[in-house]
Amino acid sequence: MSVQDLFDPMFLLPFLNGLLLALLLPLLGAWIRLREEWLAALGLAQVAAAGVVVGAFFMEPVGLVALAAAALAAAAKAFLGRSGNDAYAVMILFGWSVALIGAAFTAHGDELGRALVQGQLYFTGGSHLRGILALAAVAAVLLPWLSPRLLLGRFFPDHFRANGTPNPHHDIVFDVLVAVTLALSATAIGVMAAFALVFIPPWIAFRFAHGWRQTLLWSVGLGTFAYIVSFVAAIQVDQPFGPVLVAVLLLMAPVRALARA
Repeated sequence: MSVQDLFDPMFLLPFLNGLLLALLLPLLGAWIRLREEWLAALGLAQVAAAGVVVGAFFMEPVGLVALAAAALAAAAKAFLGRSGNDAYAVMILFGWSVALIGAAFTAHGDELGRALVQGQLYFTGGSHLRGILALAAVAAVLLPWLSPRLLLGRFFPDHFRANGTPNPHHDIVFDVLVAVTLALSATAIGVMAAFALVFIPPWIAFRFAHGWRQTLLWSVGLGTFAYIVSFVAAIQVDQPFGPVLVAVLLLMAPVRALARA
């Protein structure tokens, strides 16, 4: 596959859809790791996958059901004020069981489950692009407002409680933003690929980046590099995109050990 092939209509829209997600997911992943809630990505993506299966069984469009399910789970978690990974572990188990049980009752359960695991990036089109662009625009507006508040909540955890706001609104806004992003990502690149993009680039960047801005830049840079390599490699070897992306990201993991050394 050459660079010119990326401008072929068959590949251009899927490439742009995935590229935008590769920019956005590691960026959100940096704040998720800052809050020590790295299971959020997998938990919310799994709930979104369950929403896709339930939507396919009861109603259309399934994407809206997935978005609503993930957003509702994130809002409930933020409203209850449960920090840490315990709530997300429950989401993983709940989403996994609902998705598998629901898929058994649908006519195309196996195909649907495989699509959620492997991703269906090559079949995304203009509707996905419009949704991702809208999501990126919302994130661009919200993140400058969210960032100082999330940093304050991380390094001075008693600040908001001392000022009479044990469940600050910015936590709910951030959790819902992450949930919607992961729900859309799960339908495009797959549950595990979305989790890998949220988890691995910031995991590496936190090891050697100096300062918060460098952490964000390294997270986005590593995620984007892994995505481009994976997109080309998956087409060259005729393999599903999601597993190839996860493999490429895992091959980057030794960089973290070198940074420690």
